[in-house]
Amino acid sequence: MTEASPRSRSATPSSIPQKRLHVIEDDQHIPAVSSPLNPDYANSRSRRPAAPREQREKKESLKKREAKGVDNARSATPDSQGPAKNLSKGSPELSNVLSPIRYKLPAPKSTDFDPPKPPIFVPSLSKGGKPFFESSEHVYNRKGFRYTHCIADPTFPSSQYHRQSETEPFGPRINFEDVSSHVHFDAPGQSVTTEKGFRMARANVGAREGRWYWECKVLSGVKATQEGDHGASGEPGGHVRLGWARREASLDTPVGFDAYSYGLRDVASQKVHMSRPKDFLPLGEDLRVGDIIGLEIDLPSLILHRKVVEGSYNKAVDISDDVEPQGAEAPDIIRDRVPIRYKAHLYFEQFEYHSTKELEELMNPSPVIATSSASTTQAPNPNHPLPALRTLPFSGIKVYKNGKYIGTPFKDLLAFLPPASKPLNQVGARDGLDDGMLGYFPSISVFRGGAAEANFGPHFWFPPADLCVQNKDDDKDIIMANTTTDASPNTATRANTSTSLRLLRPLSERYNEQIAEDIVYDIIDEVDFWMQDGGDTDSKSGVTDQTPTVLGPVDPEIPGLNAMAAEEGDVGDAVGDGRGDGEIKEIVQEDE
Repeated sequence: MTEASPRSRSATPSSIPQKRLHVIEDDQHIPAVSSPLNPDYANSRSRRPAAPREQREKKESLKKREAKGVDNARSATPDSQGPAKNLSKGSPELSNVLSPIRYKLPAPKSTDFDPPKPPIFVPSLSKGGKPFFESSEHVYNRKGFRYTHCIADPTFPSSQYHRQSETEPFGPRINFEDVSSHVHFDAPGQSVTTEKGFRMARANVGAREGRWYWECKVLSGVKATQEGDHGASGEPGGHVRLGWARREASLDTPVGFDAYSYGLRDVASQKVHMSRPKDFLPLGEDLRVGDIIGLEIDLPSLILHRKVVEGSYNKAVDISDDVEPQGAEAPDIIRDRVPIRYKAHLYFEQFEYHSTKELEELMNPSPVIATSSASTTQAPNPNHPLPALRTLPFSGIKVYKNGKYIGTPFKDLLAFLPPASKPLNQVGARDGLDDGMLGYFPSISVFRGGAAEANFGPHFWFPPADLCVQNKDDDKDIIMANTTTDASPNTATRANTSTSLRLLRPLSERYNEQIAEDIVYDIIDEVDFWMQDGGDTDSKSGVTDQTPTVLGPVDPEIPGLNAMAAEEGDVGDAVGDGRGDGEIKEIVQEDE
């Protein structure tokens, strides 16, 4: 048996270098979309299926065009150097522009021009020495719909004379519409309680980027006991949970119940996410009546956030969040909504973002059926194949107790921009749109007598040392929480966007920004609709017969509507310009 001769080495080096072996230390940061910085870029390109060839348009021959009377043989080819086209109403170029859905509606009533009225409060009970009221005459966000106050305004004819508005009490507070039923409020809308099971209440202001802070005081809950005893002393005072929640979080569950919220519970002072409690507060730091919990959220810039949800985030490149916006153009904010009447109030109704199967499976994984193999093999990370399971770099939630920093119970929060957030799959709902109100909202859950009071600033009970408050005399000045104007010669400014995102600010300032954003979005929608109508400065009629719109929810039981439709030929042709007896349909909500 002959032995194999050893392979002789080549005397000269090969002209083709050997391929280097790349070692991936952390495969969680491979982008979903391949890039040259991806070590597996070449292999991913080789595995990519070939793009289908575009079908070539068959052109007629010269003889056929001459037979049809076409003198110029080049007339079938568009002139790229020709004059700019006039985008008039109904043109295909304008119809391809992303825009909110328009509805043809009846003319508003005279009472619709009045400011929206606040809810009616009826005294109900008292907790923690504070009177609470039962609210009525307002709608609740439920069954896949979200409601915001609106008002008729004659300066918005192209928007059907409707724009967004607010109701008293003005300022950051608990959102009366964004709560579960059977929740009681105090007069300023800062405190909540209930006599039922767990009910959640969200604030009317949320965080989308930057660092924001708010406080919550336990008014009624687990009472103080002797050291080592975790039970309640005396009469039970209910329970309280608090934290941050997205719009998809269910209002009939406590904070931290699902993947859309992060919370703290008073029992054993644990942190809760996806209904999985874990120890957080150290021994002796239990959450009891009278304690004040400070909650700080830190979110990356929307620029980095969009990289994550679009699949272009790369850890090797995006090593920090100090990103300046490129240009003045901002991403589209699209709000598909229609005015709805509820008793004496006028609301905008829109589809609410809904929970996704991916996050439901993450919370309750099935041992047999999985929506995707990637969802079961990979934990949530910035480069997860599923957008709903992508997390935000540099994000987290910090907790303070009675002015003392406790720790950071949550890091790498889940992304919320589309396509990570989606509306319920139903007729009229469009995916991939951001309505400007996606984010994390301060949330409080109360249970059977539990009560809590929120403080959104700027005057906190225990302000953090690095809290920055805007000076009312100068929009660019920043006053540190524990200093005075004279003692801070190196006052920071907000001229730099990336710098302002790193400042810890009270959530009350975010409310002012949110109101300004709503005004800007209303004006943009009005200009957009005006351009769709042809941009005629002399026209004041708003929606015309040629405007591409959808018939709004008109009540078919209104007397005279059928006769008007027969006379005009179409209900949509008669509404929107003040003609006819049509009326916006009124919704009815029953107590749950």
